[in-house]
Amino acid sequence: MLPDLESSAPARATRSTWAALVVLMLPVLLISVDNTVLSFALPAISEALAPSGQQLLWVVDIYSLVLAGLLVPMGSLGDRFGRRRLLLVGSAGFAVVSALAALSPDAGTLIAARALMGLFGAVLMPATLSLIRNLFADPTQRRTAIAIWAAAFSGGAALGPVVGGLLLEHFAWGAVFLLAVPVMLPLLILGPALIPESRDPAPGPVDPLSVLLVLGAMTPLVFAIKTLAASGPSLPVVACLAVAVAAGVAFVRRQLSRPSPMLDVSLFTRPVFTGAVLANLLSVFSLVGFLYYISQHLQLVSGRSPMDAGLVLVPGLLVTIVAGLLVVRIVRRVPVHVVITCGLALNAVAFTLVALTGTWGSDLVLLGAFCLLGAGIGAAETLSNDLILAAVPPTKAGAASAISETAYETGAVLGTAVLGSLLNAAYGHHIALPAGLTGTQREAASETLGGATAVARDLPEHIAGPLLESARTAFDSGVVLTSTIGAVLMVIAAVLAHRTLRPRV
Repeated sequence: MLPDLESSAPARATRSTWAALVVLMLPVLLISVDNTVLSFALPAISEALAPSGQQLLWVVDIYSLVLAGLLVPMGSLGDRFGRRRLLLVGSAGFAVVSALAALSPDAGTLIAARALMGLFGAVLMPATLSLIRNLFADPTQRRTAIAIWAAAFSGGAALGPVVGGLLLEHFAWGAVFLLAVPVMLPLLILGPALIPESRDPAPGPVDPLSVLLVLGAMTPLVFAIKTLAASGPSLPVVACLAVAVAAGVAFVRRQLSRPSPMLDVSLFTRPVFTGAVLANLLSVFSLVGFLYYISQHLQLVSGRSPMDAGLVLVPGLLVTIVAGLLVVRIVRRVPVHVVITCGLALNAVAFTLVALTGTWGSDLVLLGAFCLLGAGIGAAETLSNDLILAAVPPTKAGAASAISETAYETGAVLGTAVLGSLLNAAYGHHIALPAGLTGTQREAASETLGGATAVARDLPEHIAGPLLESARTAFDSGVVLTSTIGAVLMVIAAVLAHRTLRPRV
């Protein structure tokens, strides 16, 4: 097992420390739920605000673009100005802006509110994990706390459909944003009393140019990935990638040349640190990519309501939580790199199961696959985050947390962009459209399964029936392709984890 940086007899956590952890989980759960709940509100938002197609895309995308670009700078600012302070500022801002988003009179206002939500989300997210690093000095207790943190993140993603279905069944679309207010209030009330302040006692100077370079690297990169997934290669995609690479190279050079860098990029020369970041990214990649198609299959192929589809995912959520907690005990006897490798291998098994049964498998098979995936993610996420934090001293926990969560966001974007775009491409290639459709109907039905389902509602049965049958078959054929690719990627990830995370003799 890799050595931790704590002293030989670290202080044990008290009851108030665990109470502080409970309070810290509130924003983590909210941010995670927010990543998936919005998709369920898009039809209602479209009807109420009448946005254009581009505006609707920006409602979804602007949040992750701002968030990804600001995570590293905000983590560094937390080290300098105080992590608890930034957590409380970010939580208060997120709650206020979420309320404004719920009351948006038009699409432009909602897009602006979502951008501000990304800003305040970037302020508070690195603080949660870095505060855990400083609250829990004992390695075993820290791993338990990180397991709970990871369970809140992955569990929130699975809970999003359940929460979205419940809220939208009884309230208007704004309820998915107003949810932030009651969730953040306990943190704002109890946080100052339960959570001790922590910061770097000798921070370097604020470096505005480094902040701009991070934004210049991450924001165009995320935009390019999303655009590539939606419309394929283009000149704007190439230009964004070029800007991202140039800004990233300039950022790394600047950090290496400064006596007090905003981010210690030399950490990536450590195989364990780099391997842990990759394991983190690829675990989230597998979770989000899997959720992308299982949620559609349960609703559009199996015919379940959003709430019923979300409830099918609950056993996998529970397995994720249990696995994350169990690995804390397992690593006392089994090396960390072996457990993470096995976790990523379980992800590969889950994708393989779907690939082998995608054209005929039942919801029960999908449930079993999601439980396997949950076990793998629970193990890999918990331990990879612990390795990332243990690689740096407590004073630099904010910057390390920001790297971990940037990997999380990048994995989430890639999971949807890579597997989602491949699924949509395979669907469009395999669908056979019946005669009798207008040009507009053919275009909508050939793009996505959701589009075909919407078109079929307005068609006579003798046309709607064959269209839905062909669309569902085409969708499941795409699932087979993407699951096969997902399985191969997870095998590669397991091999990389085994080689980079094992202790050096």
